[in-house]
Amino acid sequence: TKGNITKGLLLFALPMIAGNLLQQFYNIADTLIVGQALGKNALAAVGSAYTLMTFLTSIFLGLSMGAGALFSIYLGKKDYASLRSAVWHALVLIFAVTAALNILVYAFLDPILRFLQIPAELYDSMREYLVIIFAGLIATFLYNFFACLLRAVGNSVAPLWFLGAAAILNVGLDLLFVLVFSWGIAAIATVLAQYVSGIGILIYALLKCREFLPGKDDRTFSRAMLAEILDLSLLTCAQQSAMNFGILLIQRLVDSFGPVTMAAFAAAVK
Repeated sequence: TKGNITKGLLLFALPMIAGNLLQQFYNIADTLIVGQALGKNALAAVGSAYTLMTFLTSIFLGLSMGAGALFSIYLGKKDYASLRSAVWHALVLIFAVTAALNILVYAFLDPILRFLQIPAELYDSMREYLVIIFAGLIATFLYNFFACLLRAVGNSVAPLWFLGAAAILNVGLDLLFVLVFSWGIAAIATVLAQYVSGIGILIYALLKCREFLPGKDDRTFSRAMLAEILDLSLLTCAQQSAMNFGILLIQRLVDSFGPVTMAAFAAAVK
């Protein structure tokens, strides 16, 4: 809010651009390792699972983005009590949505696989992969929520560092588990990296942003505050998830053509 606007925009945007590029880099690295080391069937399974995970993640990412807009509004007003209350309400709401999603995907795992038209030769490996990768949904929620909070209060650099650490760890563990230990698709590498970034950014926020985090007095339910959060969050959630649900439907069609087409589609998407 002070000084040269263009400089301020660039200094805030560049870490976010770098973060997106970094995310894409390690998606490509994942694809390269799996495709080269494990072959087309493993690549097909990972690619199809990636589309499903992107859709699920987009739901609470959209909610976090909407909540982040409200955080910024209260910060601009210097209304720190309302900001802390908004953080508390958003945290509880989005965690509840994430936990419900986590329970539902485990409960309906086989119907989801049938809906995606996973070929019989990939069914078991994809199911095994999803059982592991779904364990990382809570970690992804933690990272996205606190990354949105930090960006809302003007810090776009810290989320980049934690994303970078996760990217390096993910690639390193992929190489270790797939090439050295021969652990198959090695979804556990991704889950471990997600928890490192999620718990890491949570600890950072607790240490560096205490003034924005709710204390005991801020943890009082307010229907009006919840309505404000939903008013902003539902729109961003719908925007994020609608596009990714469309991609999921395309993935369903691609899956009907078998592993070779699925692997080609996965490589192209990454």
